[in-house]
Amino acid sequence: MSVNLAKGQSVSLQKSSGESLTVVRMGLGWRAAPKRGLFGSRTRQIDLDASALLYAEKTPSDVVFFQHLESNDGSVRHTGDNLVGGAGAGDDDESILVDLGHVPVHITQVVFTVSSYTGQTFAEVQNAHCRLVDESTGQELARYELAGGGPHTGQIMAKVFREESGGWGMQAIGAPARARTFQDMLPAIDPFL
Repeated sequence: MSVNLAKGQSVSLQKSSGESLTVVRMGLGWRAAPKRGLFGSRTRQIDLDASALLYAEKTPSDVVFFQHLESNDGSVRHTGDNLVGGAGAGDDDESILVDLGHVPVHITQVVFTVSSYTGQTFAEVQNAHCRLVDESTGQELARYELAGGGPHTGQIMAKVFREESGGWGMQAIGAPARARTFQDMLPAIDPFL
C-alpha cells in the first residue's frame, strides 16, 4: 500500500512484516505542459535531471547524477539520463537506486533533487512525481506529487534518512529552488538537513 505524502510529511521505511527494506528506487516522472498559442497547443521538451546527494550529517560526501551515475562506494546508482520526460502521471522517466544495506554508516541522509537543466520553469511541467519503490517487490511505498508549478527551475524533492531505531525513513520536502544543476541547489538544501 502506497502512502501519498504531503510536503513535510515523513514515513518509516519498514516492510509490513516489520523488517527493514534493502533496496529502494526513487523514481521521477514528468511531462511538459502544453502551451496554448495562436495556432493551438504545443509542448516543448523539458530535460529534468534527478540527483541524489549523500550527506554525512550536514556535510556533502558524494553525489549521483547524470554525469556520475554511481556513488563512490557503489550504494547509490542512477539508471540514466532522460532528456525529454513523458511518463508523467504513471511511470518514471529517471530512477535512482539506493542499496540501504550498503550505504556507509557515516552517511546519514540521501537528498533527492530535480533541476531543469534546460532552464524551463516548473510552470512548464505537469504530472511530475517523485516516488519510492521497494525494488525487491516493485511495490510503491510512498509518492509525492509535485504540484503548483511556479517560476523556479529546481526542486528539493525528498530525502531518505537514518532513524534513531537504525532503520530508514523518508521525508517529502517539496521546496523550490533557483537551480539548473544540483550544485546550484546546495544552499537551498541546508535548512532540510
